[in-house]
Amino acid sequence: MSAISPMSNNTTTISTAGPPSRRNTELALLAFAVIIPCFAYANVGLAIDDELPSGLLGYGIGLGLLAGVGHLVVRKFAKYADPLLLPLATLLNGLGLILIWRLDQSPRLMQLAKNQGFKFVPYAPNQLLYSALGIALFVAVVIFLKDHRVLQRYTYISMVVALALLIAPMFFPPKFGARIWITIPGLGGLQPGEFAKIVLAVFFAGYLMVKRDALALASRRFMGLYLPRGRDLGPILAVWAFSILILVFETDLGTSLLFFGMFVVMLYVATERTSWIVFGLLMSAAGAVGVASFEHHVQERVDAWLNPFAVFETHKGTEQIGQALMSFGSGGVFGTGWGQGNSDLIGFAANSDFILGTVGEELGLAGVMAVLLVYGLIVERGVRTALAARDPFGKLLSVGLSGAFAIQVFVVAGGVMGLIPLTGMTMPFMAYGGSSVLANWALIAILMKISDAARRPAPAPAPSPDAEMTQVVRP
Repeated sequence: MSAISPMSNNTTTISTAGPPSRRNTELALLAFAVIIPCFAYANVGLAIDDELPSGLLGYGIGLGLLAGVGHLVVRKFAKYADPLLLPLATLLNGLGLILIWRLDQSPRLMQLAKNQGFKFVPYAPNQLLYSALGIALFVAVVIFLKDHRVLQRYTYISMVVALALLIAPMFFPPKFGARIWITIPGLGGLQPGEFAKIVLAVFFAGYLMVKRDALALASRRFMGLYLPRGRDLGPILAVWAFSILILVFETDLGTSLLFFGMFVVMLYVATERTSWIVFGLLMSAAGAVGVASFEHHVQERVDAWLNPFAVFETHKGTEQIGQALMSFGSGGVFGTGWGQGNSDLIGFAANSDFILGTVGEELGLAGVMAVLLVYGLIVERGVRTALAARDPFGKLLSVGLSGAFAIQVFVVAGGVMGLIPLTGMTMPFMAYGGSSVLANWALIAILMKISDAARRPAPAPAPSPDAEMTQVVRP
């Protein structure tokens, strides 16, 4: 006697639920990212005018709406994206708006503008507009970039675009001694280098994914380092030479360091050869020293770095670095309090290059460490995304974008604190500048799309027809 019986009671099913999307976590963190700048806004108003600022409610609602729109778009089009990147970027952007508004209230800056013969225009409203445009660009990237691997098709097109962006400022007059801006009628100044770092990361990721095996080969070992073959030194020499040309013709130390440093980091990740890092550091140092020996603007910045207080004796040069160092010193551990510092003595650069000086004076060492920790978390989430990415192009692109972000924070913070010569770049999200805000929001969007692809559960395999029913023969 035989019978056919289903094996439903004896079989197990594989769960395809996948990891949680963490969108509710992101929403809760966004609430804190909006509340903290609002609290800072109230503190600045109470310190300056002994009353809550009239725009507090509008600012809170506006920042909340912008963050809410970004969250809803991520929930819809990047459900499994990293839950920390959007709140961290929102927090930095919101605090930057408060710091810029606080400096706008300075009578000293208003008098400085009057002495120089032009009308003082507050920076905070423009920065708020740039922030809204930045989140709009973030939304556009999240919606229309269906798959980050599409960018790999444009590897060499991105190289041409990046070169055009980096060369364009050479045809415009310098500002503050450097050629890093282009002037567009009706739109003002634009820093193409901010967008070039993203386009260059796409090119480097596509190029190194194809060439990494050849670049990883070593010819011989010397002092514990595997030396690359001579013919493989061509790419790094070409990138080094181009970064030196940027430094010579545009006197832009920041973009030169960012450009070359990002390539070396991505090259190291692609090949796992420590020798590339050593060669990169040696070539970068040699190029900077060589250019500083004959380029007047770069030499001035090096002299100001070596002796930042000499200007108070000779009255030649800029007081900005010395004033920034004194602002850090007067802030101590916990700072003077929101709105109660004198970082406006730095001048108009306090809104951009030296905005970290305001943090150091009014929030102290604790505030500076907290801000740097937020930046570090963004870099850490980018590296985590690279580790989780399922394709080599996504891994290299994540590392490149995270490395570019980290290098920019380092060279800006290092220049303001006197660790390295001043580069003239802006602190991401916090400093005044439309180009920087737009480019960094686009950078965050691309990282979130890569993390969404990495964390998204793989589709479940189709069940085999033989597994649904089994014939059992009984005597």
